[in-house]
Amino acid sequence: MRSRREFLQRGLTLAGAAGAALAGLPSTTASAQAPAGSVRRSDRYDDSFIFERKAFRWPGNATLAIWIAPNVEVWRYDSPGGQAISPNERSVVPDVVNYAWREYGMRVGLWRLADVLDAAGVRATVALNSAVIEAHPKAVDEMKRRRWEFMGHGITNTENLAGLPLEKERALIQAALKTIEQATGSRPRGWLGPGLTETYNTLDLLAEEGVIYCSDWNSDDQPYPMKVRMGVMFSIPYCMEINDIPLFIRKGYTGEQYLQSLVDQFDTLYADSAKQPRVLGIPLHPMITGQPLRSRYLDKALAHMKSRERVWFATGSEIIDAYRRVTAAP
Repeated sequence: MRSRREFLQRGLTLAGAAGAALAGLPSTTASAQAPAGSVRRSDRYDDSFIFERKAFRWPGNATLAIWIAPNVEVWRYDSPGGQAISPNERSVVPDVVNYAWREYGMRVGLWRLADVLDAAGVRATVALNSAVIEAHPKAVDEMKRRRWEFMGHGITNTENLAGLPLEKERALIQAALKTIEQATGSRPRGWLGPGLTETYNTLDLLAEEGVIYCSDWNSDDQPYPMKVRMGVMFSIPYCMEINDIPLFIRKGYTGEQYLQSLVDQFDTLYADSAKQPRVLGIPLHPMITGQPLRSRYLDKALAHMKSRERVWFATGSEIIDAYRRVTAAP
């Protein structure tokens, strides 16, 4: 009986792998379980330890690259869910309290952050929901005027990628990238999943559309190549430890604690970068750090960072292009 069950199970696994191959999926996504006694791991990147890698310098002889990533997003008024400052109201439709709080980010908070970045002389890399272009066209014009880079971030933050069938995900990615390209004049080269969600197919679909870097994978302090079926893909550090959502909304940090977190993250990476170059990614959400009680602490953190030598403020694309040049990555 046992051998018959094993035979049937093996047949189902092989059938699943064959079906995945026909659908164009990596074969590793087909089996639901790793072989007995082993741990299933992602096959998207090679095993690599930071101390094994060759040292290099960023442009201008810098050792630490910093990129700032404001998330510029919209949510549907007629749907529940979304980032919330008042969690008890999240099941209500319309959820006026949380919807209005998120809208504050577009109406006021983003521009407070823009003033901080302008004063510091820093260009941002915007993770843009493509529906922002229809909802707030003047906002996109203002970001273009500042020469900010735009990376794809889905259509809205109400819809994420988790569990999407292959063709639906492909259509969503294509629509988001096309809308941003038409509005900004440039095809996005980077991507942040809405809600940092992916399927097993996401990286392949992004690479097919010409995207070369993704900030969903928070597993390193340097960029690194990722394996895709066609084209190229790189991971870029997007530091969740200093993301303003978990710090302010989930952990209840004060502005002073946020400042200390940014400074601590920077100081350690700066010291590390004397041996190996590093990247510091700073995620921002306009309805959170763009609030009056918090924006000044971002300003103070940037002043601290800019007071050091060997620091390069750049966009996501600039960092990946430099990485490819110095490492001879494809």
